[in-house]
Amino acid sequence: MTRADLSDLAFWARPRPEREAVFAALRDRDAPVFFPELKLPFLRTGRGYWALVRHADVVEASRRPDVFSSEPTATGIADMPRYFARYFGSMINMDDPRHAKIRRIVSRAFTPRVLAKLETDLAATATAIVDDLLARGPGDFVGRVAARLPLQVICDMMGVPERDRPMVYDRTNRILGIGDPDFTGGREFASAGLSRSAVLYGLAAAMTAGFELNHLAMRLARRRRREPADDLMSALVAAEIDGESLTDQEIGSFFILLVVAGNETTRNALTHGLRLLTANPEQRALLLDDFDGRVAGAVEEIVRVATPVIQFRRTLTRDHAMNGHRYRAGDKVLLFYNSANRDASVFPDPDAFDITRSPNPHVGFGGPGPHFCLGANLARREITVMFRELFARVPDIRAEGPPSWLYSNFLNGIKRQDCAF
Repeated sequence: MTRADLSDLAFWARPRPEREAVFAALRDRDAPVFFPELKLPFLRTGRGYWALVRHADVVEASRRPDVFSSEPTATGIADMPRYFARYFGSMINMDDPRHAKIRRIVSRAFTPRVLAKLETDLAATATAIVDDLLARGPGDFVGRVAARLPLQVICDMMGVPERDRPMVYDRTNRILGIGDPDFTGGREFASAGLSRSAVLYGLAAAMTAGFELNHLAMRLARRRRREPADDLMSALVAAEIDGESLTDQEIGSFFILLVVAGNETTRNALTHGLRLLTANPEQRALLLDDFDGRVAGAVEEIVRVATPVIQFRRTLTRDHAMNGHRYRAGDKVLLFYNSANRDASVFPDPDAFDITRSPNPHVGFGGPGPHFCLGANLARREITVMFRELFARVPDIRAEGPPSWLYSNFLNGIKRQDCAF
């Protein structure tokens, strides 16, 4: 197979090896490939997009926000409807200078000093999760382990009460499972699979989830204006940009970005990590032989191979030549991080899982530039702490049976993965 329509939602339900073969063939072509957009009612679709599948192209587009803009949106092929932007118009869909100003405020929660202070809390949370796993026995690794640590950390950072955390977890699933009937359509839409009707129903479910998360964020913001605390929400409501405070809409949009990105990417990296270490026992033995010396390399390789976020969009601000091709102002491009991370010109034997791989310039946290993942170091710490606790106390834990994959062209997600020990 050398060609497939990346806009066809059925493509993303194909087995992973088939999809990787398509991307490998696309990387070998002399010119980039243009794909027409899937036409959906209620969305402002265009004629299509160019697929950036090579590592060098993804890196250059990431480094040139003046040419490859994140506006009007980076998180959808179609332009974001106005009613969606109210809840999902976060800084990830902005260019500088507004993006830089908001990022500077938010980055205070991700400094090395702040993350170092989190280390004790991370370890305590990981210990409690493993305590519970041992008490309950083998079962779904996603629900019992992988999803719990990042949810706890992000909710602690934002001051989310315990009673609201199950709702946060459920609504983030609905937003990122926008084409998956398990999260958005229930039984009546299960037969639709990845059809247009399932996606449209998913848009409605995501909109409702965004409204509910935004409402929670505004309630937390009002409380922190009255009762400041040592959390990120207090910092957001007190912050000013050029003498102006962040609006409730900006705070709500950032809250949604943080809980969605912070929960989903780390939980999927943890689940993929267990699968990879199970399927590669020699790499697992290598890691356990010197955990502290090799875990940093293992985390980077897990993120490279898993690539939790498959793609983001950029829009050309002007004509631009890259890699022998001329792009025109207004063209859309999709940065396929999953493909860039398998580029054999950068990663020798790219399909191999090698925790000693060095260098490892993967783009699993996004390409270099202003939109590189703000929470990358937090995610690295979470993965490290969780695997340290697991392998110290449950050294024979392994993935058992096939996973239940998320239907998505945006997230390389796993809904359920049984584990045994």
